[in-house]
Amino acid sequence: MSGELAEARPLPGEAGTPPIGRLRLFIVLAGLYLAQSIPSYLLVAAIPPIMREQGVSRTAIGLLSVLMLPLVLKFLWASRVDRLRPIARAHRAGWILITQTGTVFAIGLLAFIEPTDTGAFLAIGFVISLLVSTQDIATDGYATRQLAVRDRPFGNAIQGGAVAFGVVIGGTLSLVIYHHLGWRPMIWTMSALSLLPLAAAFAMRESDDVAPGGPRPSLKAFWARPEAREILIVALVYRASEGFVKAMEGPYLVDRGVPLDIVGYLSGGAAATAGLVGSGLAAVLLLRLGTPGVLTLLGGLRTVCFALFALHAFDLVTGWPTLFGAAAFQTLIRYMEIVALYSLFMAVASKDQPGTDFTVLACAQLVVYLVGSSLAGIIADRIGYGALFALSAALSLAAVLFTRRQLDAGQAARPAS
Repeated sequence: MSGELAEARPLPGEAGTPPIGRLRLFIVLAGLYLAQSIPSYLLVAAIPPIMREQGVSRTAIGLLSVLMLPLVLKFLWASRVDRLRPIARAHRAGWILITQTGTVFAIGLLAFIEPTDTGAFLAIGFVISLLVSTQDIATDGYATRQLAVRDRPFGNAIQGGAVAFGVVIGGTLSLVIYHHLGWRPMIWTMSALSLLPLAAAFAMRESDDVAPGGPRPSLKAFWARPEAREILIVALVYRASEGFVKAMEGPYLVDRGVPLDIVGYLSGGAAATAGLVGSGLAAVLLLRLGTPGVLTLLGGLRTVCFALFALHAFDLVTGWPTLFGAAAFQTLIRYMEIVALYSLFMAVASKDQPGTDFTVLACAQLVVYLVGSSLAGIIADRIGYGALFALSAALSLAAVLFTRRQLDAGQAARPAS
């Protein structure tokens, strides 16, 4: 990989005084990422079990996976978000104001249907997912431009923390409200809570980042940059093994006799803790070790976790404490990986189209994760849990070695300082 990435032109805020104060910027980013997380986890974490309780078939609930499509395909319209200014004096803030307002109204529409009306929910849910995905492009582009190099780890840690709060609010709190008050009070509450982060959009401060006559943001411009293509390969390789394990973690615990409520507490508790603790820890490690060092460390620990799952599945290691520890620790690692990868993606993103470049890379790592998740059940049915987890450990180790070689060869990521 060329040294071009290491010597990339500084983005706003990388030298001198940032265009927006650090604390103010961190607070704004927390609000923007929370705004996306609440509706996202309402759709994927709270409503499916409610639908099942109301008697909706598992086949119909399985169709909800189409709501993930905008998150995977948003790179197709990312350049338009980089290019177009929907409000004269607000570029990305304009996009966020429009999409978040639309999200609030779309959530409110759910109050006028029943949770058993799968067709109506799919239609409204798809609109919400499309709005959230578009907002994510604008938010990531804003964060990429505004965060100084030394602040990228903290900015991405804030994103991880916001996701954790999104799990608690959109997932857990919504289910509690539904249990005690019912469907409509839950929907109205989530709609109101989704309105609050709009304040962050009004607090955004943007430089004039679309220069007249400048390069036109496009996917073609992304592909034209060798360093962007090489980091895309890293994005596709590094997390290739994770979907296999994560998708089968719950079923494996259940098949081993772990009660469903314990599985739920383990999953939710680990996610909330990992989002807060893991994201902050990853930011500190990035400052000390740099991106290659952190990705190598986390990939090695991830490989150990997958190996523990394999050993347990082969009955070479027994007992729930080991299993619970491996499950919780790999959740922590996953959140930390995201902070490190997103910091790397920000480093390679062009200042001319930060939303486009970041989105392409983020979608790539998500796609490979989802492909693994989709294939996990098929592979487990054919070769068993033990072989699946052992294969995942081997793929994880290979991905770590490949990633470290790529980053070292091209000096793709320097220690953030």
